[in-house]
Amino acid sequence: MQKFALIGAGFIGSVHAHNLASHPDVDFKLVYDIDLQRATTLAAQHGATAAASLDQIFENNDLDAVFIASSTDSHAQNLRHAADAGLAALVEKPIDLDLETAKSTVAYVERAGIKAMVNFNRRFDRAHAELKELVHTGQIGDVALLQLTSRGPALPPVDYLKSSGGQFRDQAVHFYDLARWITGQDPVKIHAYGSALAAPEIAEFGDVDTSISSLLFPDGALAQIDCVRHTNYGYDERIEALGSEGMAESERQRSGHVTLLQGQQAQSHGLHGNWFDRVQPTYAASLGAFVQSLEDDREVPITLREGLKSQAIAQAAVRSAASGRSETIDYSL
Repeated sequence: MQKFALIGAGFIGSVHAHNLASHPDVDFKLVYDIDLQRATTLAAQHGATAAASLDQIFENNDLDAVFIASSTDSHAQNLRHAADAGLAALVEKPIDLDLETAKSTVAYVERAGIKAMVNFNRRFDRAHAELKELVHTGQIGDVALLQLTSRGPALPPVDYLKSSGGQFRDQAVHFYDLARWITGQDPVKIHAYGSALAAPEIAEFGDVDTSISSLLFPDGALAQIDCVRHTNYGYDERIEALGSEGMAESERQRSGHVTLLQGQQAQSHGLHGNWFDRVQPTYAASLGAFVQSLEDDREVPITLREGLKSQAIAQAAVRSAASGRSETIDYSL
């Protein structure tokens, strides 16, 4: 049994609390949140104990790992605390919104030698994983073009957007990671465009709600990623991989799979109403993969360095959208 503490009792923390409590190889011990009442409520729901301070977690000799789901600006510091305490860590992205701070944190954690994984949970989507396997086993030949789509049904709250780091760092970064993972390559250049169309007011703090990113890989393959914050037809996520011998597609998913035919009419289900309904199973799967790496004492599936690479792509996208030019991606640690 791996003994876990959870830091962060907000929405995503509550998702992780449920998964921690449900995992057969996890002993869910502690929950910490800056709001003690929120931590107490969440802990009580899942048979854990609320920690009154972070010291109760990082000075606890009876823990194996910590799940960091606190506010973005605390991720790096909590990773450093975990490194000092010798605790394995699973952390929500990003490591830190500031790339240089993220780099120094990764170096610090690597020197400590703990197991640490960044939670790019979409790698654990079953359809995406099957597509990746088709690519890696050569069933579509040499990859020429990837098309990745992420379109949300409704704009997140403006307060969230102000602290999110912007669409490239917050939304598109998941798909930069998927593009790297599927191709097995690190793109060398990016050209990005972004506009604030659904909510022009977010341009006041430098954000966009509609964007396209074009990636160039070392072997000449290309990827295009389109991201939209607001649609009127549901949450739309899909990937298409075109190769020299064929194509593989991880299709958009509907909320149901039955179609009713009557006379000349057909009624079928639309897309999921929100992003969480679409990707919810991936959170339990990513936790399971992390726990398995602890049980088997092997490398975690997604290292912090991999997370840093996807963040470097996002940073180059921000530069490109501002400059109007293609930008070289700098992966140096």
